[in-house]
Amino acid sequence: MHKEELIELHQMLFDVKSYLEAINPNLKFSQYMALKITPSQQHKSKMEHKYAIFVLGAEIANAMKDVDYTSSSRISTRMKELADKALKEMDYP
Repeated sequence: MHKEELIELHQMLFDVKSYLEAINPNLKFSQYMALKITPSQQHKSKMEHKYAIFVLGAEIANAMKDVDYTSSSRISTRMKELADKALKEMDYP
């Protein structure tokens, strides 16, 4: 996937996060917020956006557990695995 496409996906997930926060102010996306990267920061590397996508995807899946626990749990686990893989790729160019 090209960097521009990753940024678009990052923006879509960011919009989902914003929507979920609007309907449930108690939701905290602490792992994602700790990254201090947003879709508007186009100067960030492709790998940083990729990692942010996986972290945010995992937290969105966790937020969805009330709706569909089984699917959300599997998605969350997979996103965490992909985030770990992306983090390793960032450490080893």
